[in-house]
Amino acid sequence: MGLPAALRDRVAAVHRGSALPERLRLYDGWAARYEQDVAALEYRAPHLAAASLSFAFPAPRAEARLLDVACGTGLVARELHRRGFRCLHGVDGSAGMLEQARSTGLYQELRLCVLGTEPLPAPAEHYDALTVVGALGEGQVSSTVLPELLRVTKPGGFLCLTTRSNPPNLRYKAELEAAMGQLEQSGAWQKLLAQEVEYWERATTEEESTQGTGYISGVVYIYQKCPVPHLEEG
Repeated sequence: MGLPAALRDRVAAVHRGSALPERLRLYDGWAARYEQDVAALEYRAPHLAAASLSFAFPAPRAEARLLDVACGTGLVARELHRRGFRCLHGVDGSAGMLEQARSTGLYQELRLCVLGTEPLPAPAEHYDALTVVGALGEGQVSSTVLPELLRVTKPGGFLCLTTRSNPPNLRYKAELEAAMGQLEQSGAWQKLLAQEVEYWERATTEEESTQGTGYISGVVYIYQKCPVPHLEEG
């Protein structure tokens, strides 16, 4: 695949569905070279997610409070900051990743939180927008976290979520979309966007490659929490 074997091994290790303590240990160990590795993978999800959220989000952005869930080293925050978002909070389950995120100086608040095993450290209806980029996938975070994401989002607020569409993640993606659909049917949120992207990141194995392109595909979802405020006319 043209990628260093050590890089392929690191990616495989965090996606193989190991127990949570081991997975967090792997992320802690990966943190210092994470951005170098994802650059080699041509990982586009942070850019794509931030661009999609910015398109949906009404101005002004500078005062909007945004939670970057599973924030990692701060790749999404960099993209959001470029687009005018300034009030950024982040949570991640890896202390090593949070240390890297803190060094960016882009977050007003960073907290250690293992999504899916404990509540998000925020009161209800606290955020104008929320992102989960890269964590929703097979062997990572369960789709059962969606109600908790909605809990901390304000009515009318926006949620930007991503997942991969490579073969090992197709079962998870179907479960995620089913859970999303159930929440929409119940009136919890409404879908604004589901954008499939063919060139999401470089594949680390031939089996993961989408139709032999050498890349993994993925999808960006944008939802708005109900009730959605009505714009006044005039």
